[in-house]
Parts: sequence; C-alpha cells; structure tokens
Amino acid sequence: MSVALIAIGIAVLCLSIVAWIKHKRNQHILEQHSITPEALHALLASNQELTLLDVRQPLDLLADSEIIPGAKRIPPREVLENPSLIPREKDSVAYCTCPSDKTSRAIILRAVALHFDRVKFLKGGLAGWKAKGYPVEPYLESFHLDTAT
Repeated sequence: MSVALIAIGIAVLCLSIVAWIKHKRNQHILEQHSITPEALHALLASNQELTLLDVRQPLDLLADSEIIPGAKRIPPREVLENPSLIPREKDSVAYCTCPSDKTSRAIILRAVALHFDRVKFLKGGLAGWKAKGYPVEPYLESFHLDTAT
C-alpha cells in the first residue's frame, strides 16, 4: 500500500470525524433551541412577550396562506442576510413548513452563531401547530414570490 493511499485514507477519516462532530454540535444546539407546539401555545396563552416569526418560503406561503395569529412574516432570505431582524431583547420563535423544519433550523443556527440566545424554532412548523388544532388565521398581506436562488 502506498504512502499516498494511506495519507488519503487518513484525510478522509479526519474529514468524516470533523463532519460528525459538527453534526452532533448542531443537533445539540437545535435541541436546546426548539419548542413544541404545546409549549408555544401555552406561552402565547399566558400572554408571554414573544416575537413569532413566519419564515416560510414564498411558494410555501402561496400554497398555505394561513399564519399563526400574532406572527410576523419575514422572508427567510432577509433573516439570513440580516439577522438583526430577530430581536435580541426578547424571546423569539421561528417556524416554516418544511417537513424537517429546514428553513427555521437554518435561521436558528445562524442566529445562535451570532450569539442570539433567546431564539427557538417550532418543531413541526405550521403543520405541527395545525395538527394540534391550534388557531391560524388567513394571511392577507401581499408578498413577493422570490424565485431567485
């Protein structure tokens, strides 16, 4: 076996270990920064001061034009480019409609990396919220279908 082949094997092993560590760290961060629909509903019912962010992609909003009452719609691209749209001084919860909560998870990971400690994402997103029978209302504001990547 050549030295080059051994070096490549070691490099691949190191990269795999680094990727696994990063995945586990992100998983831990996301567990700390998530909230269930039941817990969110209880917070909202107790009139806890909270910023609720609907960060669905525009096409998702077009397909399901309902929103959790009190939520503020912010396009995910805007939040990722300008995380200061998330308030630092109070608790915030972001939600989307991706089956794996992909959009809201990405926003939370970016916010936590920038030391926003009071942010969470809603597990199950809007679908999880609606599955529990919690209230939604029609989203009536106009929005831009951002089709650029």
